[in-house]
Amino acid sequence: MSATTTTQAAIPGAAKNFHVARSLGVRRRRADSLIKAACLLATLIGLGLLASILLTLISRGVTGLSLGVFTNSTKPPGSSGGLLNAIVGSLIQTAIGTAVGTPIGLMVGTYLAEYGHGSALANAVRFVSDVLLSAPSILIGLFIYQLMVEPLGGFSGIAGCLALAVIVIPIVVRTTEDMLGLIPPSLREATIGLGAPKWKMIVLICYRAARQGIATGILLAVARIAGETAPLLFTSLGNLNWSLSLGRPMASLPVTIYQYAGSAFQDWVQLAWVGALLITVGVLAINIAARLVLRRAK
Repeated sequence: MSATTTTQAAIPGAAKNFHVARSLGVRRRRADSLIKAACLLATLIGLGLLASILLTLISRGVTGLSLGVFTNSTKPPGSSGGLLNAIVGSLIQTAIGTAVGTPIGLMVGTYLAEYGHGSALANAVRFVSDVLLSAPSILIGLFIYQLMVEPLGGFSGIAGCLALAVIVIPIVVRTTEDMLGLIPPSLREATIGLGAPKWKMIVLICYRAARQGIATGILLAVARIAGETAPLLFTSLGNLNWSLSLGRPMASLPVTIYQYAGSAFQDWVQLAWVGALLITVGVLAINIAARLVLRRAK
């Protein structure tokens, strides 16, 4: 009698638990579907905005493309000017800024990942790097202005290169530290166990294992400085004439776009759209080329 009573009492309890679990599962599936729909909607909105920007850029920039854009320097309105000096100036400043900032960022990121290990110095360096990473670029331009432009008595291309290098450093530092931190400790231990010194382990093992992530960080840095305007306004300023001297003001595409886009002259506005298209296509081409090279090397 006791066993029968216990069984009869257990059946309603089990049924109740089953219904609770079932309702809970239904609520979870509904919440999951809602979150998926929200994520899909956000993705579609983002893609739509990106497609709108690209289509506008292409439609307005392609109409102004001509051979003169790549063979003529910037000239007064109505003179059939081009963007040759601005293109060359951007290439020089971006290349030098990347060449200066990348090794420094790589070394600092390596120190934080491999040697710092939570020390007070490493924490201080990481904090300063994070501050630089989130700092407005115009502040970096003002800093370089006070450091180089004002003491030397004039704007110069080398000051613009230094400002871009300062922007590159924290991006490469953060990416290098994160990528090296993802390498399994067992890989390091195996290399050290074979008798290799630590520097050789970092160069031959860690860098090779993290090269794709590090390269991605460098590409992000290049993409950012290629379109920076504010720091160059306070450093290299811009130049309407042809000049390759790093000791004089130097033209650049972002500054030229900034100056031309607000102009009242239609040919200058058209050149601003062409310059924006060239920057976009250039950054995209660099990213694709780097991906192909890394894929072949892998």
